[in-house]
This record gives sequence, structure tokens and C-alpha cells, in this order.
Amino acid sequence: MERPQPDSMPQDLSEALKEATKEVHTQAENAEFMRNFQKGQVTREGFKLVMASLFHIYEALEEEIERNKENPAYAPLYFPEELHRRAALEQDLAFWYGPRWQGAIPYTPAMRRYVQRLQEVGRTEPELLVAHAYTRYLGDLSGGQVLKKIAQKALDLPSSGEGLAFFTFPNIASATKFKQLYRSRMNALEMTPKVRQRVIEEAKTAFLLNIQLFEELQEWLTQKAEDQSPAQVPELRRRAGSGSHDLTPTETPRGKPQLNILSQAPLVRWVLTLSFVVATVAMGLYAM
Repeated sequence: MERPQPDSMPQDLSEALKEATKEVHTQAENAEFMRNFQKGQVTREGFKLVMASLFHIYEALEEEIERNKENPAYAPLYFPEELHRRAALEQDLAFWYGPRWQGAIPYTPAMRRYVQRLQEVGRTEPELLVAHAYTRYLGDLSGGQVLKKIAQKALDLPSSGEGLAFFTFPNIASATKFKQLYRSRMNALEMTPKVRQRVIEEAKTAFLLNIQLFEELQEWLTQKAEDQSPAQVPELRRRAGSGSHDLTPTETPRGKPQLNILSQAPLVRWVLTLSFVVATVAMGLYAM
């Protein structure tokens, strides 16, 4: 009697997600930018942009989670007290941008694309929220404390943790045990093979959205470092229609200042961006 061939995809959804993103995660781990961050090479301006982007993402994600908190496709993963990050990010943004931070933080095209995808998923395919919640929250739990210490030292931040509330989960006593609970809940979700595959593909989409987001922010930081001459700013504005970078803030439908950055970076910058995703916001994204 022939022995059945093992499935090519792991049985548990959490393992399937991890397996499906293994290659790009390895690439991110070995990227130069991540190694530099671990050495403490991070700027205040870059960190502020990261925190602003995270606010937009978590604001949208948690709005959709609240909308679907009783939906069987997501309800078992509803842990607002333990996981939700919006309130912590509001504290951090007040520290970084001041009391009027809501009118000061950027809202870039890549941030908007990410937000729009989260809204679309929450309203039309709530079962796919699983992919976004998993890649965000478990990534945050995986390396948050280590990266918090790195940023605290590199940016000379107060020992009290001001400006870094995002990385702290006061209602989770053990990150390891909580992640085990979260995975078990996720693996127990009832879904058809078709829906399961869509969740896996959505996890890849989430990762790509993060790549686009941080590639855009990295491009902006690079451009700022290379171009310190105010006299060149009008030229950038004139050439905006031809595909050059427009760094002029504009208003968006969400009422936030927007940085119009049309990224044309080479492949190496994508690699740097992947590591920026992993290192700067402790998402790892799948180092769980």
C-alpha cells in the first residue's frame, strides 16, 4: 500500500503563513539596513515618519476589527486590551510631533493605499483581516522590546519610555504564551480551502504594502539627505508632473498633510526597505 504524499503546505494556518513568506523574510533579515539599525544607526526624522505611518495603518486596521469583532471569521482573534495599538501610537505622536500632531503627521500615497486595502478587506472580505492582524500584531510582539532598547539608546530617549509606547504591551504578561494562544485560535478558525488560500495570499499583500510604504519613506529620507539646498525645491515642484519627487505637503481626503513621493528606487533600495520594515517597527513581519 502506497503511503500518502505529505502536503506541500503546512496544515496549520500560522505555519502556512510563515512558510509562504520565508524567502522574503530571510532576504530582509540579511539586508544591510537592518544590520545598521541593530548597530543603533537610526535618525529621529526617520523614526518619526515610521511612527506616523504606523498610526495610519493601525487606525484603519482597528476600525475594521471593531466593525467585525462579532463576525465568526474574526471574533476568536479579538484582543483589544492586549493588542490594539492606536492609543499607544497617539501618545507617541504627541511626543514626537507635539500636541497638534494630528495636523502635522504625513499621509503619503503608500500609506493611503495600505489604508484603502484594509478598509476594503474589512467591508467586503472580513475573513482576510486575519492575515493583516497576524502579520502586524505578532510581529510587533516578536521583537518590540529589543528594538525599543535600540531606539531608546540611539535616539537618546527618556528611560521612562516616552515616545516608545507602541512597543509596550502592558496587558500581556508573556509574549511567548500569548503568541501561542493567538496561533491556536487562528489555526482553529473554520475556513474552506479556498478562503485559506486567500488568507495566505492576503498576508503576502500585507507584506508588499509594507514594502511599498517603507520604500517610499526611505526614498524620502534619502532625497532629503542628498538635497539640502532650498534653491532646488522649486525645480522639484515644476518637475512633479514628469515623475520627479514632489516633497510639498498637500491635503488629502483624510485631512492629513501628504508627501507626494513617486518612488523610482532600484532593487537594492527595495532590499533596504524590507529590512526597515523588519527592524524599525518590530514587525519582523513574520519572525514569530
